[in-house]
Amino acid sequence: MNRKFLSFLLLFAGFIPAQEIQTAAMEPSLLGNLPAQKIGPNDLLSISVYGAPELTRTVRVSAEGFIRLPMLKQKVEAKGLMPSDLEEKIAVALSVAEILVDPVVTVTIAEYHSRPISVAGAVKRPVTFQALGKTTLLEALTRAQGLSPDAGTEVVVTRPALAPGGAVRVERIPLKGLIDAADPSLNVTLEGGEEVRVPPVGRVFVVGNVKHPGAYKIEDGFGLTILKALAMAEGLAPYANKQAFIYRRADTGTTQPTGQPAGQPKEVAIDLRKILDRKQPDVPLSANDIFYIPDNRSARLTMTTIDRAVGFMSSTASGILIYSHP
Repeated sequence: MNRKFLSFLLLFAGFIPAQEIQTAAMEPSLLGNLPAQKIGPNDLLSISVYGAPELTRTVRVSAEGFIRLPMLKQKVEAKGLMPSDLEEKIAVALSVAEILVDPVVTVTIAEYHSRPISVAGAVKRPVTFQALGKTTLLEALTRAQGLSPDAGTEVVVTRPALAPGGAVRVERIPLKGLIDAADPSLNVTLEGGEEVRVPPVGRVFVVGNVKHPGAYKIEDGFGLTILKALAMAEGLAPYANKQAFIYRRADTGTTQPTGQPAGQPKEVAIDLRKILDRKQPDVPLSANDIFYIPDNRSARLTMTTIDRAVGFMSSTASGILIYSHP
């Protein structure tokens, strides 16, 4: 830069009053002007008082919802107010305290910290962010980089209570309608304070005498039945017992007929023969059920005995069995 030009700038700056320099440094527009919403705890406010640089500053709202300004003995409640309402409240407080006559106050939002939206569960990247204005559910899921492969069939949105001590509000939104059908009514608006959770897909565990044991997803939203589970496990293995069992976690706070403590797995006997012979309707399975097909030991023992007898007969068919008395 030209030295003469630099000297001119410094000389010119000397004629600028220090008050104007300080006011420009604290200009709210330089600190950001986010969309106006109700002020909450921990929000950062930019307060500008015309002609009073000593009062122009950024102020963090306390956890209780109050702010403090120089020369004001009483703290000012900001929680729940729009920025324009807080402007009037501060102006009245300055006038009543006889600090300024007819003050002009401007309040803008520099940072929001009171409107968190958390997205968790079966998403690629769980995240918590501040709602700047109204945010849609799809925008929140996009912030979490979308759904993970094990996402279930719905999104659970928990909203804060409308009044202190009130009950939270829970909405269950089907993912198929939200994403596949693009139903705009399901793309609800989030205003801050919500928790968005994507439960993982339910699974049924098939173990025992089946050809392919494993954990199978309940993907279609219509549940899983015993016949579907057997089809996914590629059918019964040899010597499978036709008396099977479902082990299901009992609801908390319930007493089971067997006298087991609440919360312990509950055993449900299933007659597979009747279901396979269409003499009994198919039985639905719930998420986290364990479907167990035990071994038919008597049939296995019988077949083992027959196999040994056949092997013995085959080995002696071409020869003579000689028995010698000891």
